[in-house]
Amino acid sequence: MTSLTLPRQDGSLEQYRLTGTPIERPKSAPAFNRIAYAAAHVVSDPLRDADPWGHAAIDWDRTMAFRHHLWSLGFKIAEAMDTAQRGMGLAWPGAQQLIRRSLAEARSVPGADLACGAGTDHLSPTDARSLDDVIAAYEEQIGFVEGEGGRAIMMASRALARVARSPDDYRHVYGHILRQTKDKVVLHWLGDMFDPQLKGYWGSDDFDAALDAVLSIIEANRDKVEGIKISLLDNAREVALRNRLPEGVLCFTGDDFNYAELIEGDGTKYSHALLGIFDAVAPSASKALAALAEGDVATFRSVIEPTVPLSRKIFEAPTQYYKAGVVFLAWLNGHQNHFTMPAGMQSARGLVHYADIFRLADKANVLDRPELATKRMQSFLATLGVEQAS
Repeated sequence: MTSLTLPRQDGSLEQYRLTGTPIERPKSAPAFNRIAYAAAHVVSDPLRDADPWGHAAIDWDRTMAFRHHLWSLGFKIAEAMDTAQRGMGLAWPGAQQLIRRSLAEARSVPGADLACGAGTDHLSPTDARSLDDVIAAYEEQIGFVEGEGGRAIMMASRALARVARSPDDYRHVYGHILRQTKDKVVLHWLGDMFDPQLKGYWGSDDFDAALDAVLSIIEANRDKVEGIKISLLDNAREVALRNRLPEGVLCFTGDDFNYAELIEGDGTKYSHALLGIFDAVAPSASKALAALAEGDVATFRSVIEPTVPLSRKIFEAPTQYYKAGVVFLAWLNGHQNHFTMPAGMQSARGLVHYADIFRLADKANVLDRPELATKRMQSFLATLGVEQAS
């Protein structure tokens, strides 16, 4: 049995023995009865990363290989989203490359599908002077996505949150953009726990008022809205939204705390998924969703529920730094040969946090190659002063 020395929350050390069993891979991409988007991360290139804070270098081969990994497990990909460090290491020029490359790659894979994040992150919130500035920024990014043959996820806008003064301002901007889109889009309600600059989105700090505002936007543009992703880490609020959506408009859970119960549903309604945690627990999520599609709720629960404590650890406050845990697991599982990130984001979490992720990943059967994961964890620990017993 593999073991290693790990730090505890109180600063002491323990000898931890792994108990997990890797999830078997399907022979072919399974079918789901829920739409399941995995928001995918980008892989840094440390050999070319001379300015990681300003102009992060991306390892495009490894980044695309990870997308093939997700497609092989049956997922759609939510591309160039928050998980890919949009606005936190990946600027719009890099996102354009990512979108273009991923769309081209998807065309080479039978059944592969993706939707691409389009926002206003090339417009600094402090440079936005009017709603027209925000509209122009959205038009540029959605125009790029559609020009490359992609479908857009309309990301929440820091600039709009800064300049809008009422729900009517949101109705004006979203209505103007949605009237122009070629295809239906997915809207994106990202809470301020993910991005503090989005506080008061939809024109109010009050949830019920914000809910009324976004529903009015959807009602007025329902022929252009496929669905809405909601990421508030509050299952009751997601259910409130889900219950009031117009017929044919989908609810995509972005709740990385409560996704298991929201995807399963309450017997009447359920949520589809657009989740960053699916990047980190893809084999488990794939097996669980395939079981759910076959009516095997017991297997769905037994596989997906152990991943929830892991996800809650990865997404703990400050939540916006969850990307570090996602990439940490990608490294442990052999999807990349280093643990470095654009903007040096790996430094956003501490050693004990990563040790907790390792334990919880093992208990959730998320370590795909336990011996490799242990070897890499031991190396990581040693660089931070935790030597292993000989």
